Amino acid sequence: MKRILQLTITYLILAIGGFFMILPFYWMLSTSLKTAGQTSAIPPIWWPNEMRWENYRQALAAAPFDRYFINSVIITLTTTIGELITSILAAFAFSKFKFWGKDLIFLILLGTMMVPGELMTIPNFVTLSNWGMINTYGALILPWLASVFSVFTLKQSFQSVPDELYYAAITDGASDWRFLWEMMVPLSKSSIIAVLILKVIGSWNSFMWPLIVTNDRTMRTLPVGLQAFTTESGTHFELLMAASTIVILPMVIFYLIFQKHIIQGISRSGLKG
Repeated sequence: MKRILQLTITYLILAIGGFFMILPFYWMLSTSLKTAGQTSAIPPIWWPNEMRWENYRQALAAAPFDRYFINSVIITLTTTIGELITSILAAFAFSKFKFWGKDLIFLILLGTMMVPGELMTIPNFVTLSNWGMINTYGALILPWLASVFSVFTLKQSFQSVPDELYYAAITDGASDWRFLWEMMVPLSKSSIIAVLILKVIGSWNSFMWPLIVTNDRTMRTLPVGLQAFTTESGTHFELLMAASTIVILPMVIFYLIFQKHIIQGISRSGLKG
C-alpha cells in the first residue's frame, strides 16, 4: 500500500505538471481557430464552436513568411554546424590535450556562463556595427558560432573515453584529427546530438537578437515576423496564434522525435538539475 501511495502521488504530480505544460499550447491552438471577438470573450471560450481555418491563410498572407522561413533555416543550419565544429574541437583539446594553463582557461570560460547574455547585446551590436555587418547574415550568425555550454557538455562526455584508448591510437600511428572523428565523435554521439537539438531549437526560436540587428523585412526570421500582427490599433490574436502555431510546429515535431537523445546526452555529460 505504501508503494502504491507513492506511485499515485508521483503520477498525480507529473499529471498536474504535464497539464500546465500543455495548457499554453492548447490555448494557442484553440485561439488560432477563433474569431476576433471570441479571443477576448469573458468568460473565455476554451474551444470554438466553428473552427476558422482561414485564419491560417490570412496569417501567412499578412507578411512574407516564405522569406522569413528561408532566413530561419539558413541561420539555424549555419549556427548549428558552426557551433558543433567549434565545440567539438575545443572540448577535445580540453579533455585530452595537456598544455599550460588549461584548467585556468577552462575556468575562465565557465565563468562567462555567469554573465547574462543581455549584457553582451550592446558590445556585440557596437562591434558588428563598426564592421558594417548590421542587417546581414553575418550579424545573425557570427555571434552564435561558439557556446561555452556546448564545450562544457561535450568535454564531460569526451572525458568519459579512457585516456588509454587515446594513447593506444596515437601509438599505432593515428593522428589527433583521425582519433577525434573516428573514435571520440562516434563514442559521444548522444551528447553531440543533444547539443545539436538544443542549438536548433534555440536558434529557431531566437527573437531579441534578430530584432536588434535587422531593419529590413527581407532579413528577418520567423519569430520576428510575428510582430506583423501587432499594430497601433491592437493585436490580432487569432492571426498571431495561427502564425505562432505554424512557427513552433516544426520544433515540436523535431523535439518529440529526438527527445531521447537529449536525455541520454545530458545524463552522459554528468549535468544535474
